[in-house]
Amino acid sequence: MTTDFVAALPKVQLHCHLEGTVRAETFRELASQYGLESARASGPLERTYAFGTFKEFLLTFAEVCKTLHVPADYARVARDYVATARAQNVRHAEVFISPSVWTFFHTELDVVATVAAMRDVFEDARRDHGLDIAFICDLTRNFGVERAFATARTAVKLAEAGLGVVGIGLGGDEANFPPEHYAEPFAFARANGLRTVAHAGEAAGPASVRAAVEMLGAERIGHGVRALEDPAVVELLAERKIPLECCPTSNRLTGVVPVGRPHPIDALDRAGVICTIDADDPELFSTTLLDEYALVEALCGRDRLVRFTRNAIAASFATSDRKADLTRELEVTLAMFASGRFAAG
Repeated sequence: MTTDFVAALPKVQLHCHLEGTVRAETFRELASQYGLESARASGPLERTYAFGTFKEFLLTFAEVCKTLHVPADYARVARDYVATARAQNVRHAEVFISPSVWTFFHTELDVVATVAAMRDVFEDARRDHGLDIAFICDLTRNFGVERAFATARTAVKLAEAGLGVVGIGLGGDEANFPPEHYAEPFAFARANGLRTVAHAGEAAGPASVRAAVEMLGAERIGHGVRALEDPAVVELLAERKIPLECCPTSNRLTGVVPVGRPHPIDALDRAGVICTIDADDPELFSTTLLDEYALVEALCGRDRLVRFTRNAIAASFATSDRKADLTRELEVTLAMFASGRFAAG
């Protein structure tokens, strides 16, 4: 259950795939509009995004991307994201986008125009609501190194055009496409001023986490929970202060964390690893960032929830001035609760 405290916390979102925020109703409407034949476009609405395995989840994500054809579709998703983020008191976000997936299904899609359409929406959110949103371009591993390099070049081009791209990530099928294959695209992106993050320790074990840190130079790790399988990797994360973007519901539904076991964020935090909280693909996992915060509060307690909230501010790629503003906002909120001056609504 979401508490007033969870709702009031100013949040930084670091692990959210924008395509994974497409609402089931939107998916069905666009599928009908474009004549996409999909079993997911019929039957009970709540079963639209049902899946049973991690592989099925990846296929579900791909099917959502098939329904997004033109820049206006992505702008619609961006507007919905802003509305949801504002309702959850997100103050800064770095969202993943997957241009290589977009153009795999729609080869004529203009990536620059698409990102610009979303950027216009996010600029309005910054101006009107003080909500900062940046992009991280995912190099989808399934398409191989050459296509990953092409996406890294696109990311640099988008950043140089002032379209809000701050970094690259590495997503997709981790088990079959290990991080070390993508060292050169990551080095290229870093040399051109982009920040670097990578999914690891989700569908593959701790060796994947080590490779993401040591061979890719990843500054944050998406998930990373399977690092616990090797104490040396846990020590590596703690010593190098590499933050993990932990997504409890996602890990449970994809089978990374078996049902009935507590999420590893508890043990990782106790081992000195920097942890943050996020929702991954919230619509596909039928969760929200508020739900994830509430889960972690129940597991770890309020004091540690606050620590994770601070961690997200520090781990973000925001400017030092913006981080200071976010920290002040958090301190004001905490002081109001401590004094009993906070009133819901």
